[in-house]
Amino acid sequence: MQIILMEKISNLGKLGDIVNVKSGFARNYLIPQGKAKRATEQSIAEFESKRAELEMNHAASLATAQAVAEKLDGLLLQITQKTGNDGKLFGSVTNANIAEALVTQGFTIEKSMIHMPHGQLKQVGDYSLTVALHSDVSAHITVSVLGETTL
Repeated sequence: MQIILMEKISNLGKLGDIVNVKSGFARNYLIPQGKAKRATEQSIAEFESKRAELEMNHAASLATAQAVAEKLDGLLLQITQKTGNDGKLFGSVTNANIAEALVTQGFTIEKSMIHMPHGQLKQVGDYSLTVALHSDVSAHITVSVLGETTL
C-alpha cells in the first residue's frame, strides 16, 4: 500500500515521503496514529498545502525533545525492589516502573520510549538504558536497582 508520511519514522522515511508498506502496518498502526495517510492525489495535494505547518510542528517537537534530552542525559535513577539473599529481585523492574520513576522526577516519558536491550531488570545493579524522545533524539540514563532484603 502506498502512503504519504506525515512525520519522520525511523527505518521508513521522512516527512512527505511516499513509501510502500504492508497494508496491515498502514491500516493498523500508521494511519490510526496519524503518522501517515493513503497516497491518493487528493491527500498528496492536501499534504502539500499543509507542508509548512507540519514542518514547523516537526521542528518544534524536535526542539522540545532536544531540551528534555539535555536534562535527561546521564541521569542516575534509583529504583528499590525487594530482593532475596542472592541479589535476585522478587519480580522485575520493567519499562513501566522506570517511566513511573521518571514521571515522579518531572519528566513526561511514556513506557514505550524506554529501550531495554536485555529485557526486564531482574538483578541488583546498574544498567545503562536508552530513552527515545523523538525519532532523531535519544538520551542515555543509568538505572540503579537497589535491593531491599526481606526477613
